Amino acid sequence: MDCNCFDPQWPADELLMKYQYISDFFIAVAYFSIPIELVYFVQKSAVFPYRWVLVQFGAFIVLCGATHLINLWTSTAHTRTLAIVMTTAKVFTAVVSCATALMLVHIIPDLLSVKTRELFLKNKAAELDREMGLIRTQEETGRYVRMLTHEIRSTLDRHTILKTTLVELGRALALEECALWMPTRTGLELQLSYTLRHQNPVGFTVPIQLPVINQVFSTNRAVKISPNSPVARLRPAGKYMPDSARQWHVHELELVEVVADQVAVALSHAAILEESMRARDLLMEQNVALDLARREAEMAVRARNDFLAVMNHEMRTPMHAIIALSSLLQETELTPEQRLMVETILKSSNLLATLINDVLDLSRLEDGSLQLDIGTFNLHALFREVFNLIKPIASVKKMFVTLSLSSDLPEFAIGDEKRLMQILLNVAGNAVKFSKEGSVSISAVAAKSESLRDPRAPEFFLVQSEDHFYLRVQVKDTGSGINPQDIPKLFCKFAENQALGSKSSGGTGLGLAISKRFVNLMEGHIWIESEGLGKGSTAIFIVKLGIPGRSNEPKLPFMPRLPANHMQMTFQGLKVLVMDDNGFSRMVTKGLLVHLGCDVTTACSGDECLRVLTQEHKVLFMDVSIPGINCYEVAVKIHEKFGKRHNRPLIVALTGNTDRVTKENCMRVGMDGVILKPVSVDKMRSVLSELLEHGVVLQS
Repeated sequence: MDCNCFDPQWPADELLMKYQYISDFFIAVAYFSIPIELVYFVQKSAVFPYRWVLVQFGAFIVLCGATHLINLWTSTAHTRTLAIVMTTAKVFTAVVSCATALMLVHIIPDLLSVKTRELFLKNKAAELDREMGLIRTQEETGRYVRMLTHEIRSTLDRHTILKTTLVELGRALALEECALWMPTRTGLELQLSYTLRHQNPVGFTVPIQLPVINQVFSTNRAVKISPNSPVARLRPAGKYMPDSARQWHVHELELVEVVADQVAVALSHAAILEESMRARDLLMEQNVALDLARREAEMAVRARNDFLAVMNHEMRTPMHAIIALSSLLQETELTPEQRLMVETILKSSNLLATLINDVLDLSRLEDGSLQLDIGTFNLHALFREVFNLIKPIASVKKMFVTLSLSSDLPEFAIGDEKRLMQILLNVAGNAVKFSKEGSVSISAVAAKSESLRDPRAPEFFLVQSEDHFYLRVQVKDTGSGINPQDIPKLFCKFAENQALGSKSSGGTGLGLAISKRFVNLMEGHIWIESEGLGKGSTAIFIVKLGIPGRSNEPKLPFMPRLPANHMQMTFQGLKVLVMDDNGFSRMVTKGLLVHLGCDVTTACSGDECLRVLTQEHKVLFMDVSIPGINCYEVAVKIHEKFGKRHNRPLIVALTGNTDRVTKENCMRVGMDGVILKPVSVDKMRSVLSELLEHGVVLQS
């Protein structure tokens, strides 16, 4: 810009001119320095959006500076050329000045909007800073919650959990005091249970029906309560003003809620653990009691078994004498009155022997030690033998007995012949015993139909197979009958006679109870049907038997039937040795053998037996129940002494033990038979017949 303040006709003031020269010079210098700075700024600011504005603004400043510089030469007389240059500079300066002014009109709103956006961004940045601070606070809170949770749940002790919670919360939130209120046993009050600073009256109670407490119980969120509330008055009086209550932040309340949830989980786990510990302690006490009871039961079972073993031997020894001598006496010349007395003695002795067998069998059935003696036998012959045994008794009572065997019933079967006969004798014997007149029918078929099942026992199923069959036996009588309500009692011990309405018919009261257990061992079922008193009854049982040639059971030879004249058989000159430590029993056994014509030698010990036994002795009867003597070793030494079988006597064991182990031990050491005491003269005759004919005793 040019400002010619001097009128040519005015006088010149040299001092003023001097100042103008100096001012124009510095103005020009300042003008020319600004474009240089703008150029530097444009080069360094690669993202500046208004570069052309700066260039235009720099041109404007350069032109203004140029006009001021030119003024240095126009203040005095100057040429026309200089005037033209000055004019041109002023024209360009005017144009650039107007353009810049117009440009600023458009740029200033943009610059204002940029300023607004800058302010907005600053606000957003501040908000983000606050959010980041909150996030960092939440992260720190979460980290501390995890640490607190670990501390709380590192133990399952209720007291430790609660105290740790108070301490850690106080540390996390910088609490002045923290307390825990818990309901009392009555549930009507809250009791102060734990405090942080240990300066409050633990045990203090407040009513549970307070509004503030109801407010807390009605929500699962953290609740801010008044500092004047009874449950909030935990600080010592006078130390803090009521209006100095803490201002709780949201994240602090959330921390309290999270910790409360964790404490609830930990307390529930602690309760479960406490319950488990109590259950474990109770279970341990029960186990100790059960173990004690088991040991006592085992001791009782051992004592009972020892008692039964002793009583078995001690009772069978005198019974052996009674039955043996009575049977010998029966075969002598007797008066009718004497024969009647001998027969009464024999019947009573046999009844007592049956009672002994029943009691011992029942005891072994109950403790599970009795096992079936499986072998092959003639099933038809067994039924005929039972029929022949009960027919004379029925004839005395003038009763008619029939036996019916189906055509599809196998002649031979695999099973326990002795136990099956005992079941048949018990069931058929009851039918005859408890009937005064009428008839008894016995029928046997091979069960194959589901209709043969007892509808009262749906759990029993007939499972047919190629190597087994089910034997169904029905014994029907026209006797006194049974009350239907008494039928379930029939298979209970000692209840048989009472349920059948008689106590004077003889018997042990154990027959059906033992039969039921035998039937169960044979995988069968037994039941009784009756329409009432005076209408008779029907006993039915089903047992599972093997088929010879197909079953996996051992194929033992069946017992042959003795000839009809075996009652008159004698064994003159047969040399026999009897070994028994009991002199009375030894004398009785010798008497039986002498009566049958045998030449008998006796021995009272194993050493004496080995010393007197020679090849001339054909049979050795050995009592294997001798205390203090291992009779099995004696049998082994006899085998070693004589070598081959045809060079040694036949060895037969006499025993009062009915268990299978005794029989297996006898067979293991090479004995040829096992005879169960007591022994009658007829039984001894049968034993000797089998020994001489087959070389082995096939019955016990």
